[in-house]
Amino acid sequence: MMSTQGSSSSSFLNLKRRAQVKTWEWMGLVLILASPWVFVSHAMLLNEIAITALFAVSLDLILGYSGIVSLGHAAFFGWGCYSAGLFAKLWMPDPILGLLFASSSGALLGLILSLTVLRGTDLTRIMVTLGVSLIGYELANRLSGLTGGADGLQGVLMAPVLGQFEFDLIGQVASVYSVTTLVLVLVFLRRVVYSPFGVGLTAIRDNRLRAESVGLPVARRLMVIYSLSAAVAALAGGLLAQTTGFASLDVFSFERSADVLLMLVIGGVGWLYGGVVGALVFKLIQQELSSITPQYWMFWIGFLLIILVMVGREKLFSPLRRLLPGGRP
Repeated sequence: MMSTQGSSSSSFLNLKRRAQVKTWEWMGLVLILASPWVFVSHAMLLNEIAITALFAVSLDLILGYSGIVSLGHAAFFGWGCYSAGLFAKLWMPDPILGLLFASSSGALLGLILSLTVLRGTDLTRIMVTLGVSLIGYELANRLSGLTGGADGLQGVLMAPVLGQFEFDLIGQVASVYSVTTLVLVLVFLRRVVYSPFGVGLTAIRDNRLRAESVGLPVARRLMVIYSLSAAVAALAGGLLAQTTGFASLDVFSFERSADVLLMLVIGGVGWLYGGVVGALVFKLIQQELSSITPQYWMFWIGFLLIILVMVGREKLFSPLRRLLPGGRP
């Protein structure tokens, strides 16, 4: 009994120590927040990186921390994009309320669809999630009177953020808005993954049968994290619609899901900041290569990814991950 109590106390202290925010993490978050003012001329790119990073982090919640493989995560991204756009056009253009609506509706959709990923193998889950994304694509295409169909949802006009800051042409307000949202979500998710709930998720990821045998409510936790992941993905989609004023069918595309999976491969799966690092590296490489070889930039991205995964990722990012712990060693 004493040994069990000592082990529990030691595990609690270890979790509490790991949960403490490191100096490097604070510095990184401050740098992210300051980036829209430092790189004013690249505001639109920063906005795109922040949205993509948020989307990548949402996928990592189920893939890296829970072991749920998904190739149709764009379904939630697209749902949030159209939800925020329609909310602004049909009800009110307030950005904050629109984001809350998109995120809440995405969480509800994730809760419903979580029932489809609790059973079956990884291959089954891949097919189900991909099918959901294709259904979302076709619905957005068919309901042209509401969504604009193949032409997309156009003319999404937003009110000033907090009633004070109007979206400008250079995109600085949009970048500040998206970057701030990203940082707030990261702070919240950091508390989640370092909580006993987050530890339980990693136990389920590593060995589901063992987690069930020790009494963890596996189904309930997977439903919660799937809903949370869907909410964050929908939040990213809502940001895209609000900051660009447009929602197109490609938000449901398989390519978007594949791209965000590649970002996690670059940054690291099962690491809270992996999605941020991966999105940053991927978008910068994409921008540079597309300016050099507009027709063949995907070839070079594939080539660089092969080199990165085979020989370079651990050497590049392992020191950073030791400074900013949060995933697999």
